[in-house]
Amino acid sequence: MWSTSSPVGNDTRNDLGSNLSNSEFLRRYARRLLRNARANEPGKALPVLRRIIAMKVTPELRITDLYAVRATIQLKHVLHTLARELDFAAWEICKQRIDACPAATLDRYRLELGMFGDYQQNWFADEATARDWQQANGGYLIAYGQQAVAILA
Repeated sequence: MWSTSSPVGNDTRNDLGSNLSNSEFLRRYARRLLRNARANEPGKALPVLRRIIAMKVTPELRITDLYAVRATIQLKHVLHTLARELDFAAWEICKQRIDACPAATLDRYRLELGMFGDYQQNWFADEATARDWQQANGGYLIAYGQQAVAILA
């Protein structure tokens, strides 16, 4: 049976290792997203801009409008987006409470960064299906939007 605990430990190759507090991890992750949002390459910028739009941080702008003014996006916009993705109303609330949450709360972002890259990953359409599979096979589950992934370590 595969391990059901997180396979990510301290990664010296990545400045976003698990030794950071949750709030510091989110700040550093947000800085990376901000660089991508301001990038001249649509392949880097658009995924971040779509997240900002989806979390209604800039509800008055469409994706094409936001792309045109992407250089004006600030860190506070990205931090607010991350807070809303984590079900907090705003970054100010998130930064006060996120450090009390388990580190696994941020595993979806670690997955995006490739911190589980050396492990086999099985993707599932929903968390219920993933939990059923986990009971039979083990693995460490990470919720990713409506989907879930089992990390096999």
